[in-house]
Amino acid sequence: MTVAGLIAAWVEGVRRRPWLVVSVALVLTAVSLWLAVTRIGVSTDTSAMLDPDLPFQRQDRALKAAFPQLGGELAVVIDARTGAQAEAAAADLATALAPRADLFAAVEDLAGDPFFRRNGLLFLDLDTLYDLSDTLAEAQPFLGALWPDPSLRGLAGLMDTAADALAGGDAAPSLAPGGGLALGPVLDRMATVAEARLEGDAAARLDWQALMRGRATPDPSDARRIVLAKPTLDLEALSPAGAAMTAVRATAQDLGLTPDAGVTVRLTGAAAMETEELKSVQTGMDVAGAITFVAVVSLLIIGLRSPRLILATVATLVVGLCWTAGLAAVTVGTLNMISVAFAVLFIGLSVDFGIHVALRYREGRDRGADNAAALAEAARGVGPALVLCAVAAAIAFLSFLPTDYRGLAQLGLISGMGMGVAFVANLTLPPAILALLPARPGGGGRDGAARALVGRIEAGARARARAVALGALVLAVGAAALVPAARFDFDPLNLRDPDTESVATVLDLLDDPQVTPYTLDVLAADLDAAEALADRMAALPEVAGAITARDLVPAEQEEKLFVIGDMALFLGASLAQDTRAPPDVPALRAAAVTLGEALARLAGAPGADSETRAAADRFAAVLARADQADALAGVDRALTADLPPVLDRLRDSLTAGPVTLADLPASLRDRYLAPDGRARVEARSALDVRDPDQLARFVDAVRAEVPEATGSPVLIRESGRTVLRAFAEAAALALLGITVLLAVTLRRVRDVLLVYAPLTLAALLTVATAAVLGLPFNFANVIVLPLLFGLGVASAIHLVKRERDETTVADAMASSTPRAVVFSALTTIGSFGSIAASSHPGTASMGVLLTIAIGLTLVCTLGVLPALLALWPSRKGISKAGR
Repeated sequence: MTVAGLIAAWVEGVRRRPWLVVSVALVLTAVSLWLAVTRIGVSTDTSAMLDPDLPFQRQDRALKAAFPQLGGELAVVIDARTGAQAEAAAADLATALAPRADLFAAVEDLAGDPFFRRNGLLFLDLDTLYDLSDTLAEAQPFLGALWPDPSLRGLAGLMDTAADALAGGDAAPSLAPGGGLALGPVLDRMATVAEARLEGDAAARLDWQALMRGRATPDPSDARRIVLAKPTLDLEALSPAGAAMTAVRATAQDLGLTPDAGVTVRLTGAAAMETEELKSVQTGMDVAGAITFVAVVSLLIIGLRSPRLILATVATLVVGLCWTAGLAAVTVGTLNMISVAFAVLFIGLSVDFGIHVALRYREGRDRGADNAAALAEAARGVGPALVLCAVAAAIAFLSFLPTDYRGLAQLGLISGMGMGVAFVANLTLPPAILALLPARPGGGGRDGAARALVGRIEAGARARARAVALGALVLAVGAAALVPAARFDFDPLNLRDPDTESVATVLDLLDDPQVTPYTLDVLAADLDAAEALADRMAALPEVAGAITARDLVPAEQEEKLFVIGDMALFLGASLAQDTRAPPDVPALRAAAVTLGEALARLAGAPGADSETRAAADRFAAVLARADQADALAGVDRALTADLPPVLDRLRDSLTAGPVTLADLPASLRDRYLAPDGRARVEARSALDVRDPDQLARFVDAVRAEVPEATGSPVLIRESGRTVLRAFAEAAALALLGITVLLAVTLRRVRDVLLVYAPLTLAALLTVATAAVLGLPFNFANVIVLPLLFGLGVASAIHLVKRERDETTVADAMASSTPRAVVFSALTTIGSFGSIAASSHPGTASMGVLLTIAIGLTLVCTLGVLPALLALWPSRKGISKAGR
């Protein structure tokens, strides 16, 4: 018995026992739903997306086994109005989070560690330390006046002293070497802060740390601190670091670290980005699924125009999706970030089978056939083509199984099984439903417009067959010339939603040249071996520097300690005075009067420059507006709140002593020295690693010298190579498998070539379009071309087989098959197009390229294939036409 006969016999058996079929289908659906709900999980472990036995994967695991604190961290980025405020916020947050051992394996505020409070000046380069010493020497009058009384009262006394100096002809004190930050800019900054406070900005405050560094306004990086937290991840949950992230945000809120208070707390790091990426993917898939279902049902209403046919097709779609989910639960169990898209893909592809069955069935009914005959005709007419289409699509999906791209292989496995489910379901459930609810004949008469459009396309293609074929050839050559311009984006950061907090924050951090997540790491046997490796890597022009644990120990300590000791001599007396109690309201009022008088004297002093005079007048005018006790207290806090912590840290830094490797904080030292004595070398790039080409140069240069180098640049580079290799292997396997399938089933070289001709053109045009539009291929959308072979052949197979069954090309194009091709492609485009609406760039890019590919396939199939069929008709068509 032929394939068509077997399918017809199956459909006839279904037609005779519709209630049994429907009952069994409902039971299978219920079981599948139960399996899907109880067994399907989602893994967020991105390292499992590629074969774990790949060399670079093993090297990365070895590094993380030696240094488990590396990777998977939450970086809590704290931005405040001033450096002192950021420092206090970081310390408070780290102190509050550290006891949460259920959520965090470790919480580190390195910059706030007592070691760095005491020895931080040793980590400055020598020239910067000398500059700071000169600045503090010139600022000593300020410090001497403010240390014992860090309030508006102390500030008034300081300005009174400055006014006396100017009145006596002396120079006004400055806060930078050579008067780089003179009194005028300081007064102007004070006026700005006081004015902001009076106008309702409760978080306004003067950054004394910036003033001491010779800057009137703080640099954003000076008012930023980063707390590193190692969360306990639940990789079986859709939000692996969700509980830890929620705890950070809630703790920050409880501590008053809010924008209203002048503090912004943001989360980034690998853990945060992966968690938010999964949320983005889930939201995108939920939205895409809803859009897909609505789009598909709408197109079915337009294309089928029969409530019973629509019911049969939609019911089959829902049942088939449940069966596929049940199979996924049994065979896979845990989905990944790519395989979660199987539902949308199934909807878009399964409905194609249903459309061909429904329109072929209706074609028979419209010709007057009874229900049984129409079902049998549909089974015999489209059954063999559906077999080919299902197997071809399954081959395309399953072609990723032998590759190292495990994430896409999982999607391929589920979707490949889904094609089998779609085939069986669409030749089982619709016949059962239509046996119970036969569609009424006559609906086809309303398809005149669609038939006329397809007829005009076919007639035009046949009438100008040679011109169309030549034009297609020219297009193919032009597209092939553009193929080399297509590019692959290796950077996974570009696949993430830039509007999520974690990605937006890391992009902000990357603007700071001192921050880079793209460093290479090498695991050495011991510290001496690490030193040798660091020297070899540092000699490469692509490497800006390579450091080991020994490089963490400050250099030139003897001279630096001499400078710090000198600073302690001229500042020690000022910072050793007893502090006065904070002023009460009457004392504040008196201080405001004194400060106002001092500012008036500064503005009129003969030795004052124009900038100082203008700033003193402005400050005095602003101060005069603080006539209420609350307003005056607010101005006092705004101007002096940072003084005590800044002066305390300055005093602590003057007690620095010699530092050895053993003196470093364990949390820092242990990032470079493992407990077993192995050592890590960290290399920074001299190139722009956000540029894929320069990142590749950096990685290739270092790994040529040190093949065992790992780190994020290596993972990006080698993962990209692995995915490209997987893509090439999958495309070759899909092409080979589908070619063998077509050769065995169609048994004519002519038919195989006709099936591939529009598909090849569509593939070239797809890559060329991506190149022209600047749409890079990436880890998510590389599935497009292998799938194009599997999905694109479907339309051509249906048309070629229909042409073989009919007398002429015109008869084939006048049948229901071209309309089924059109509506099938439109439903697929509607399905894949919905993925393009995802906020996740990787998922969206897959939808965009799939939509382009399927759209071009439809155009090439309907625009080029009829011309090729006319130029190269089948023998059957020739003999029948000649009678």
